[in-house]
Amino acid sequence: MRHVQIKAIDASDFGAWVLLWKRYQRFYDVDIPEPVTRQTWERFLEPVEPMHAALAVMSDRALGLVHFIHHRSTWTTSDDCYLQDLFVEEDARGGGIGRALIEHVYEQAKRRGISRVYWQTHESNHNAMQLYDRIASRSPFIQYRKLIV
Repeated sequence: MRHVQIKAIDASDFGAWVLLWKRYQRFYDVDIPEPVTRQTWERFLEPVEPMHAALAVMSDRALGLVHFIHHRSTWTTSDDCYLQDLFVEEDARGGGIGRALIEHVYEQAKRRGISRVYWQTHESNHNAMQLYDRIASRSPFIQYRKLIV
């Protein structure tokens, strides 16, 4: 793998980030409303927010993104970290960028004294699960949810 830099986003990264964000949505066949996208971006830039984002950059091209959220846990005295979104451009997959983004989240968690990083993926995302099975333990829990509108 060529050298990839993982960097926390800053205000100048909006164009690169939003392009990856839209492609991530297309991958999962969802359309997140523009006001939600704008508020999400603003939260990433606000120091007191528990939401964070990083980009994988190679040769001045953003190739991937990761979003993660720190939150309290009733199971530990430290916080947990939910890795909410992970995306790598299709032409860059298989080169270690997804792993580098996840390891960035691991390192950020370690720096903050967070004891657990967790995430979920769609059951059809077999390629990603091959990586996830190598770098984390699969949870036996099943997610349930109800949309409240």
